[in-house]
Amino acid sequence: MGLTDLPLLSQIKGRLSWLDERQRVVAQNVANSDTPGYVARDLQQPTDFAAAMARGQGVQMMRTSAMHIAPQGQVARFESKAAPDSETTLDGNSVVVEEQMLKMAESRMAYDAAIGFYQKSMQMLRMAARKPGAA
Repeated sequence: MGLTDLPLLSQIKGRLSWLDERQRVVAQNVANSDTPGYVARDLQQPTDFAAAMARGQGVQMMRTSAMHIAPQGQVARFESKAAPDSETTLDGNSVVVEEQMLKMAESRMAYDAAIGFYQKSMQMLRMAARKPGAA
């Protein structure tokens, strides 16, 4: 069992992937802020437990024996949806750069928090793996 197989680290990895994809979508919105008819997009954050269970996220089969059938690998896929900002210009563009910058800053803070949590988790694992009495 590798470190990436631990549920905690897997969850952090999934969160970082989501934040990375959101940064990409926000950057695309900013790049198209002058494109006529462009509608801003954003990622929906999977926060509803019941909805996540209905989509099959969060529950994964584990293979505890070589005799078991290997579970199919699940790849995290995020879908961006139209999320118009508070204003739409006369040419149909719905990107408000200030709102996109707020989303970018929010994603950056969440990314930093996830990285900090990952680092603390790794420190805890290293401390647990050390020989007793070792400094």
